[in-house]
Amino acid sequence: MSHILIVDDHSDIRRLLTITLGKAHEIIEAEDGVSALEAVRRHHPKFVLLDVMMPGEMDGLQVLDAIKGDPATQDILVAMITARGQTGDGDDARKRGADAYFVKPFSPLQVVSWVKGKSN
Repeated sequence: MSHILIVDDHSDIRRLLTITLGKAHEIIEAEDGVSALEAVRRHHPKFVLLDVMMPGEMDGLQVLDAIKGDPATQDILVAMITARGQTGDGDDARKRGADAYFVKPFSPLQVVSWVKGKSN
C-alpha cells in the first residue's frame, strides 16, 4: 500500500482527500510546509498532494522546490492542489517539478484518477 502525504491548512480538504483515497492508500497529513517536509523525510511517500498557499515559514512552492531539489526525495510525485488558477501559476509549478496541478474547487475523482494512473 503506497503512502500519500496530504498537505493543506484546511482540515476539510485533508478530510475530503483522506476519505477519497484512504481505502487504497496509507494517508499521512500535514497542515503546513515545515511539517510537510518532516513527513516527507520520515515516510518518503509515493505521492504528495500539496496546497500552494499555506501559513507559516514555507508555502507549497517552497516545499515543492525542497522535494524536487533533494536527490533523496526528487522521485516523489507531487500534485499541487490550489485556488491559484491562472495559467501562469500551473506553468510555474510544472517548471519547478510539479507532476500535476489541480485547481480548487477540484474533483476528488480527478485526483483519484491521477493517483491510479501513476500507481501502475
